Amino acid sequence: MRVTINQIKEMKQKGEKIVMLTSYDYSTAKLVEAAGIPMILVGDSLGMVVLGYETPIPVTMDVMIHHTKAVVRGTSKALIIGDMPFMTYHASTGEAMRNAARFIQEAGAQAVKLEGGLTVAEKVRRIIDCGIPVMGHIGLTPQSVNQLGGLKVQAKSREAAAKLIDDAVALEQAGAFAIVLEAIPFKLAALVTKKVGVPTIGIGAGPYCDGQVQIVNDILGSFTDFVPKHAKQYVRLADIMSNAFNEYCEEVRSGKFPTEKHSFIIDEGVLAELSQ
Repeated sequence: MRVTINQIKEMKQKGEKIVMLTSYDYSTAKLVEAAGIPMILVGDSLGMVVLGYETPIPVTMDVMIHHTKAVVRGTSKALIIGDMPFMTYHASTGEAMRNAARFIQEAGAQAVKLEGGLTVAEKVRRIIDCGIPVMGHIGLTPQSVNQLGGLKVQAKSREAAAKLIDDAVALEQAGAFAIVLEAIPFKLAALVTKKVGVPTIGIGAGPYCDGQVQIVNDILGSFTDFVPKHAKQYVRLADIMSNAFNEYCEEVRSGKFPTEKHSFIIDEGVLAELSQ
């Protein structure tokens, strides 16, 4: 049985910290689930850390469905959340519902995530009315990077902080089962966490959220373009991979690899016949 949204909400009530991590492929998802992580986000961040775009904006629904299917195949217990990409829920409520349904029906996810507060609250409500759980996302919303003027800390002024609180309350009232708080001052995140009854999941929002999410490539140190301030690299996988690639290259060129040990054999009698 997979983790349910009710179990996630109960974790807040019990005071248990909630762990979420992104994954974009089968092999990584298997390892993430094996670590006991209850929620996996197939984030549109894959646009940057997997596909090499500067922002997540070019990511399409078809790309997200493709990667979400792989993550679902690699798991059996974790709650899988599909990240609705840019302009897949903005134009109309009907379009939002159809695209959310694709994550559930085609990809096998159990929930979707979308960015925005008051402006998307009614769409969140309608998606939930269809039986699809929704996770909200406010603060730094990467799909709005052009409007925000870059990937930077949000809600620092009194007006912006008050709006963020209103957004969180609106998402809770619309039925969101959890809310991602990204790149906001940690004391504001603590206040929002107290004000709403659903779990808050922080990323660059300090230690007082109900849970935390990180991009898997950041904590593994495999994405080298930049390291976000909020990320902790638990290993420098890029260095390990580079060393392995260099060693492999050197051994092939020197004839050290492969050896007969890494090869397959043929019956000597058959070989003798072929040699005649």
